[in-house]
Amino acid sequence: MPSYTVTVSTGSQWFAGTDDYLYITLVGLEGCSERTLLDKAVCDDFERGAVHSYDIRVGENLGEILLVKIEKNKNWVQDDWYCSYITVKTPSGDYLEFPCFRWLVDDKEVVLQDGRAHLPQDDKTSLVKQHRQKELDSRRKTYRWKEWQPGFPMSIDADRHKDLPRDVQFDSEKGVDFVLNYSKAMNNLFVNQFMHMFQSSWSDFTDFERILKREKNPITEYVMQHWKEDFMCGYQFLNGCNPVMIQKCLKLPDKFPVTHEMVSVSLERELTLEQEIEAGNIYIVDYELLDGIRPNGTDPSTLQYLAPTICLLYKNTQNKILPIAIQLGQTPGKNQPIFLPTDDKYDWLLAKIWVRSSDFQYHQTITHLFRTHLISEVFGVAMYRQLPAVHPVYKLLIPHVRFTMAINTKAREQLICEHGLFDKVIKARGVDNKEELPTYFYRDDGYRVWEATKSFVSDVVHIYYTSDETVQEDGEIQAFIKDVCSFGMQDFDYCEFPKFLKSREELIEYLTVIVFTASAQHAAVNFGQYDWYSWIPNAPSTMRKPPPNQKGLANVNLIMESLPDCGRSSWHLGAVWALSQYQEGELYLGMYPDEHFIEKPVKAAMETFRKRLAEISSSIKKRNDGKKLPYYNMSPDQIPNSVAV
Repeated sequence: MPSYTVTVSTGSQWFAGTDDYLYITLVGLEGCSERTLLDKAVCDDFERGAVHSYDIRVGENLGEILLVKIEKNKNWVQDDWYCSYITVKTPSGDYLEFPCFRWLVDDKEVVLQDGRAHLPQDDKTSLVKQHRQKELDSRRKTYRWKEWQPGFPMSIDADRHKDLPRDVQFDSEKGVDFVLNYSKAMNNLFVNQFMHMFQSSWSDFTDFERILKREKNPITEYVMQHWKEDFMCGYQFLNGCNPVMIQKCLKLPDKFPVTHEMVSVSLERELTLEQEIEAGNIYIVDYELLDGIRPNGTDPSTLQYLAPTICLLYKNTQNKILPIAIQLGQTPGKNQPIFLPTDDKYDWLLAKIWVRSSDFQYHQTITHLFRTHLISEVFGVAMYRQLPAVHPVYKLLIPHVRFTMAINTKAREQLICEHGLFDKVIKARGVDNKEELPTYFYRDDGYRVWEATKSFVSDVVHIYYTSDETVQEDGEIQAFIKDVCSFGMQDFDYCEFPKFLKSREELIEYLTVIVFTASAQHAAVNFGQYDWYSWIPNAPSTMRKPPPNQKGLANVNLIMESLPDCGRSSWHLGAVWALSQYQEGELYLGMYPDEHFIEKPVKAAMETFRKRLAEISSSIKKRNDGKKLPYYNMSPDQIPNSVAV
């Protein structure tokens, strides 16, 4: 009788093993095997990390093996099982791989197609086509859209982490680490004693050091020493946590009536302000999006204020970016003065603090939450709904969206867009010229990571799509594209995502956006938070006094009463520390231990991708050597694969 050897691999994460009964059925082109219990009469067949082989005897050759069906039935109590992969050795000696990398929960079955990626138009047999459609029908019932808040992108329909499908929940060890990280932060930072001191102001700037005793690094030390200086304010627009706001000023907006006489003392080239603008030396940062937001009361006694600030920046003869004019609102007038470096030192310092506070709020809500977390979740939900596991784009994207829904659901539970073509966005802001801004490391490193990622995505796309027509004919990829725009982004007016892709180049750019956003862009705006935000006056998470409406009001007392109190400072410090920590066992860009792809050309493309990333990491390390303010947030060896914190 013909015999097939089936090898089953159980995942290595916590609680991956099971004592439940597991059955297998092989489905071939010419017939099916009987439903067979996988049992070698030992108790550890499917323990965590186990790999065991079984002989499946059949009455006659099954022909080409198309599908493998795995069923799990309860033994004593329900016991989830994580299957990594299954391989089948045929009677002729051929090996077939069936990647799984998913959980079987309750009395559930999983049907696997062999690991070769297939476009829908490449499936020839009706049996495989039916399986493909059945998988998607099931997924759409499991992964449902839900409006979290009006005006936001849609999210997955889950109010709590435990409501998520098991395959997108945190692994147990990662989940525990996330839950404990904030508590760990409080203990490590030794700030528990201040956590409940709300409404108690610090008396002086040096008092903030009382919560910054334990965890200092070269960048935090440098920020502490230089945060009052103009160059430090300007430098952060290039390489701080929010390096996406600065843009070249081509014309002063009417709402920001800065004159040459106001800023002439700050200009170093004996040019007028208008001439400096024409020469490309003037930049601007505008937080208009914060306009009209009312003060918020997080406790009965303290209002929290925002300001839609505008800051004019000057590139001096040493190529440093310096603030030269600040307006704390969007409407000019008598009660909206323009603050200048020539003003009283406390007036100017408070104006810069307001700019830094505006930047913090914009960074956390827009740059970080909206443009990495929420956008990546839209791609993830649409992927699960519209692309079966055998689709090459599913295989490409799954490592980059794996934990996004879990981390976002936890954030929603705890209550804490533009089409992102990196190179084009940089150019649109007028900051693409390296000679004009030679120390814009976010741009320089980002370009290289973007190009490496795009090259890898291009290699994968060209393996499976032989022409532009194959993209147009792929109904699943077009359904994915439409799901993102029409459902995930709800056809918002600001949504520039396409509803249909016509070419391989469009598909390459689209997929590069997804991978880059979930990996490099998130890393750039997340992991430097403790470096730049741990010194509270440099990045206030809240302001307890309204912005001044005239000059001459500021002094140390007003500034301390405006900055976060002792309790909020402690919560702020714990949060930015926790957010800046890498998870144990983190998978970094280019690392794909779950082999969703089995084809040699894709594995070769992955190896080329890893080599390019390693070269980028090495060059960044050399550039950073000896620098007082090293920039490493875009170094590939510190870019996790997905949004997971």
